[in-house]
Amino acid sequence: MATNAVLTLDDLDTWQCEGTSLAVLGHPIRHSISPAMHNAALEEMARLNSRFSNWKYVKFDVPPEHLSQAMDRLHAKGFFGLNLTVPHKVLAFSRVDCIDPAALPIGAVNTLKREPQGWRGFNTDGYGLRMAVRETLNIELADSHVILVGAGGAARGAAVECLQNKCRSLWIGNRSAENLDRLIADLRGLSASIPVHGFSTESTPSGIPSNALLINATSAGLRPDDPLPIALTVLPKPAGVYDMIYNPAETPLLRIARSLQVPAANGLSMLIHQGVRALEIWSDASVPVAAMREAATRAMQR
Repeated sequence: MATNAVLTLDDLDTWQCEGTSLAVLGHPIRHSISPAMHNAALEEMARLNSRFSNWKYVKFDVPPEHLSQAMDRLHAKGFFGLNLTVPHKVLAFSRVDCIDPAALPIGAVNTLKREPQGWRGFNTDGYGLRMAVRETLNIELADSHVILVGAGGAARGAAVECLQNKCRSLWIGNRSAENLDRLIADLRGLSASIPVHGFSTESTPSGIPSNALLINATSAGLRPDDPLPIALTVLPKPAGVYDMIYNPAETPLLRIARSLQVPAANGLSMLIHQGVRALEIWSDASVPVAAMREAATRAMQR
């Protein structure tokens, strides 16, 4: 079976695999480049260790109402690890038997590892963000002022990662005051002495420091006619702009950042590094980042 084929739960009726099976679940999932990334890394790993010669990674289209059934059936079929993407990360949190402590404050999981009686849940998105910002912008979350746009699941993971890495301050902007207030309240136990501020992206925020890292954790920019997630021109010049969106490769926010000569990067590097960490969790082995990056870049060009 082609590893890039889009599978459904019906395919499990005839599923036969003597090796180690991994999968990503989402809805929709056709666009996912995760199989290309992971299988390229596994091919490289197999050259050094035959243990990985029969590992493969596939993708399943699973509607949210079928997630619990999918998790049960994939476990029964012997799948060793799962990645979860939209809209399953939050839904799976309450359905996982054991949660890694680092994922608890996020309230979402994107990586599941097989245990005898069920799944153990992890969240590798924060790690992916931290490594991506370091790699593409040469910025460390630690000791940086951070402006985070969004208050959904992606923003929650980013906020937790920033606070756990001791950012200097965290400014969270969102259109909806209700979601923003809820997120800030949930972060209160993590912030300790780190100032956390909320603001509406529909007005000009005051007091935001210059030379901050700006992170877009919203979906604004996926479509050409989307409004900007934040008016970059009214902010003090940031040290860098990181947009979690990776397709399209250049969003309007990134175009404006580059026109202002602000270092900017899209979310492909985050996707790669969260995938690296997931494969490390499953394999307990070193993962070739370069192989994943090359495969992801090729897949995006197609």
